[in-house]
Amino acid sequence: MNLLVSATVFGVVIAAVLALAAVGFTLQYSVSNVFNLAFSETMVISGFAALGAGNAGLPMAGAALVGVAAGVVVSLLLNHFVYQPFARRGVSVFQMLVISLAVSLVLANGLLALVGPLSFRYEVTPTVVFTIASAAVTDLQLIVIVLAVAAMVGMHLLLKRSRLGLAMRAASVDGGLAQSCGIATQRVVATAWAISGGLCGLAGVALFIISSSFSATSGRTFIVLVIAAAVLGGIGDAYGAMLGALVLGLATEVTAVWLDPSFKIAIALLVLIGVLMARPQGIRAEFSSGRALQV
Repeated sequence: MNLLVSATVFGVVIAAVLALAAVGFTLQYSVSNVFNLAFSETMVISGFAALGAGNAGLPMAGAALVGVAAGVVVSLLLNHFVYQPFARRGVSVFQMLVISLAVSLVLANGLLALVGPLSFRYEVTPTVVFTIASAAVTDLQLIVIVLAVAAMVGMHLLLKRSRLGLAMRAASVDGGLAQSCGIATQRVVATAWAISGGLCGLAGVALFIISSSFSATSGRTFIVLVIAAAVLGGIGDAYGAMLGALVLGLATEVTAVWLDPSFKIAIALLVLIGVLMARPQGIRAEFSSGRALQV
């Protein structure tokens, strides 16, 4: 029973990290039609940026902000210098997918050459805040959950209550029509990539904070969960991505109580397949429509 409670608590923490990443991923796809497989490498780069800032003497909060900034910068650079030039040439979705895979491999191998194959960890010691049925809940886990909830509330307000959110939704439905209506779609897309990059950076730092160790290749497995969460909730649906993250986070961690933890990815994919067989457009099928950003 105690093991099950511990798995559930950690499942919620993983779900919080997944929600940050999945919402950022689906935001990029919605506004620019780019299935960005380099998203995981952006997370890892952000995590290492925070690690470097921490080793340079910054407190953890300051180092995390450096990681978030790194996510923003990398995302903006990828969008401006790689994806948008190809998009203007009219490449297909499949061709863009191949391009993003190539970018992912370049970033992953470049980072591996830079930091090496060694494992790293943040020098942060968690303290137990309280216990649930003998399952310890640490301050780091609570911080990750609170940050994720705050970011999701912020995304809700942005998409639902702001002119920028309205412009993002318009650009996700029909960029050409939005531009003809006076919306600066290129600026909106760049802003969306900056926001998604910030979420990506925050997810990378949060993932490495709760991990016992990480390396340059740590993002390769996590991107499967991110994509699965985004697709499970209904690609283009920000709230669906949050719900998909919660389902997968709990499913992968709770089932690890009875099964070998190495099956986590297989479990996530089985959950994804099962849900999509019943609801091909995702959990929030009635709200999803292609790549249009749903709120």
